Amino acid sequence: MIVNVLRLTLREDITDEVRAEVLAALRRTASVESVSFSSVGEDFADPTGRTIGYVVGLADTGALERYLHDPIHLRGDELILPNLAGASALRFATEPVADQVNQMAAAKAAKYPEWGKRVNELFGDRPA
Repeated sequence: MIVNVLRLTLREDITDEVRAEVLAALRRTASVESVSFSSVGEDFADPTGRTIGYVVGLADTGALERYLHDPIHLRGDELILPNLAGASALRFATEPVADQVNQMAAAKAAKYPEWGKRVNELFGDRPA
């Protein structure tokens, strides 16, 4: 099992309508067939409503590969990434797959350079 936990901060200048669209895109992405379990929601301790939690569990690296390249995920990122002011991640797995996961993220960044650039801006040197 691979678990990806994201804490996302939305840009201050987005409208409530865009915020709702981003949340909907996150929920669609978290619902693709490769995801075993998920949860998406606003951080109730953040009075601005700009902080969002995103958690997905993926059964194995095969599921992760499908998740990374799922058309719903790719379309969602086109809306989500430009509207983020910041992000942090916690990722863990029940098996030692870190190298394989990092290689998969690097391959996605190579295939989708604009995605890779934006993810690097948000997360720094950590793989997406």
